[in-house]
This record gives sequence, C-alpha cells and structure tokens, in this order.
Amino acid sequence: MFCAISGVTPEEPVVSRRTGLLYERRLIEKHLAENGTCPVTGESLPADDLISVKTNKAVKPRPLQAASIPGMLGLFQNEWDALMLSNYALEQQLHTARQELSHALYQHDAACRVIARLKKERDEARQRLVQAARQVPSTELATPTAASANGKRAPEAEAEPAAPGKKARQGITPEIIKELTDCNARLSGQRKKRQNSQTLATAEAFEKYTQVASHPLHKTVKPGICSTDIHPTKDFILTGGVDSTAIVFNKASGEIVSTLAGHSKRVTSVKFVPRDELVLTGSADKTVRIWQGQEDGSYNCKHVLKDHSAEVRAVTLHATHNYFVTASLDKTWGFYDLSTGLCLTQVNEATVQDGFTSIVDVLLSGGVWFLLGFQYHRSSRRF
Repeated sequence: MFCAISGVTPEEPVVSRRTGLLYERRLIEKHLAENGTCPVTGESLPADDLISVKTNKAVKPRPLQAASIPGMLGLFQNEWDALMLSNYALEQQLHTARQELSHALYQHDAACRVIARLKKERDEARQRLVQAARQVPSTELATPTAASANGKRAPEAEAEPAAPGKKARQGITPEIIKELTDCNARLSGQRKKRQNSQTLATAEAFEKYTQVASHPLHKTVKPGICSTDIHPTKDFILTGGVDSTAIVFNKASGEIVSTLAGHSKRVTSVKFVPRDELVLTGSADKTVRIWQGQEDGSYNCKHVLKDHSAEVRAVTLHATHNYFVTASLDKTWGFYDLSTGLCLTQVNEATVQDGFTSIVDVLLSGGVWFLLGFQYHRSSRRF
C-alpha cells in the first residue's frame, strides 16, 4: 500500500475512517495543521479521525529508477531541474528586492531634498524677520485714538481729554486745510482747461487688445495678487500679493526691481509716491508700511504704522503728495502725514457695520473730499 500523498510506502501509516485512504502520519498531520481538510477529497478531516495501522517493519526497497544507470541519470536530471527552478525563483526575488530598495532610496533622496528646501525657506524667513525688526523705527508712533462717532472735526476732538496711555492726535489744522484747499483750486483750474488727448484708445481699439506677456512675480505656494499700481513717470509696476510681499517690477526689462518683505499677512493695497520715491503698503496684519527707495533700487521700511485694530483694506495718496488716507475693517479711517508717518486724525464711523473696504481715490481734483466704500453702503466725508 502506498501513501495517498507521497505515493510511496509509508513508514508510519494511518487510515481515515471517513475516506478509507492511507497516509503517512507526519505528512497528513502537517496538511491538517495547515488546511484541516482531506488532501484528496477536500472534505473536513479532524485529526482524531485517523487510525494507526500496524505493519511489519521492512527494509525500504530501493527505488526502481536507481536500479540502472539510465534511471540514475533521470534522477540526477530531475534534481538538476529542481535546482534550476529554485535558482530562478531566488533570482526573481532578488530582482524584486532590488527594485524595492531602489524605490526606497529615491523616496529618501526626495524627502531629503524637500527637507533641505524647507530649511532654506525657514532660514530666509528668519532673515527677513530680523531685517524687518531692524527696519522698525525706534521712535514710537502715535497710538490710535478714535474720533467721536458723530463726525466731529479734528480740532474739536483734540479739545477732548485723551485717554490714559494714549497720545492726543494733532488733528487737521487750519494750515493743512488751507494747503488742501489751495491744491484743490489749482488742480480744478487746470482740469477745466485740459483737453482730451487725441491719443486716447477708442472702444474699438480696446476690443483688439490681446495678452502679450505674463510674469509670475509672487510665490506659487500662496498665489494671488490683491492690489496693483503703476508709477506715473517710470516703467514700474507695484503689486501686493497673498504671499505677504509687495514687488516693484520693471515692465521694460521684465525683471523684479525689489521685493518688499515685512508684512506677516497678505498685502491688500499698494501705492507709489513718485515725488520722494516712496511706496505705501497696507496689509491684513493691521499695519501700514512706508518704504523708502534707495540708490541701488531696493526699498527699506521707513515707518510701520499700527493705528488700526483690524485688516487695512485700502491706502491712497492725496494729490499734494504730503498726506495719505487709510481705511480699515475696524470701522475707522486715518489721515496721515507722509513725511513723519504720524496719524493726524483717526475717525470711527459708527454707522458702518462691517468696516471700510475701499477708498475711491482721494480727491481726483486734489481737494479735501474723498469717498470711503464699505459693504453694501457708501459714505462721503469732508474734512
């Protein structure tokens, strides 16, 4: 009798009650430990179903193939084939392991590159932070003092006692009002005599305009431009981006002249001051910065104004180029002296619910009127 699994005479034979098949004990026990079923019929076969068979011990006969030289050569050929198949399987496993190792090495290299880039950006950010801290003026700027909600003028508000720990605003003096009024009269007279230029583009010409260039100026990590301005005498463009920087761009050469880094949040409003090579920037970090142009084309922060308690949404320049106005979501607008960076007056409009969102340019004629825009409403204010 031969084992149903190996096909040779078993040394320790057992028989199944259910199937009646003969097995070698060690083989069937290993199979049952792994599968729990009969290897021939596939039926469930518990270990206690096996019965030992008593047989006489006999010398194990030599296989028929080993009784002759051709038989032995056949055995050797089978062993050789099995060895080659095993060697081929090992080579396949080695190839797979090499591929996995190569992939892991590429991933490690990419991770190292990303970490190095992040460290470089971190060091650059720290350096910009140190430079910004050095550029903050040592003199303390005026602390915001909200004017009365009923629209009192600055001289009247100045007469009121200042709150403890806050500096009283200088207010808009009669001399400043006279300066603004004279500017208004001068520019109004020029405007009446000015004729429309014959070189102005027509509506038909606008329809034929096409894009000729595109310049990605700001970082792609936080894309987006919130505000732009054009220099009146130079071929420069000023942009404020979501990446917390403002950029001075030379359109003629297609190069960045200077990157103004210092704000901690998006730059919402930018403005050129061509007379003194100044730049004004307002930001969502509640501050306004005045930048001074240098001979090498760079810009240094001259003043940091912290009078607002919410996002600064708009900054615009007066026609005298001596003053500028800011508008914020804290429901206040401020009137500043450009040379000193001091807030002359800051007015709180109680009727504004969501704060100011824009300034419709300070006096196109150079006078003392300007418009403040806010959510769903408009308010005009006269100094």
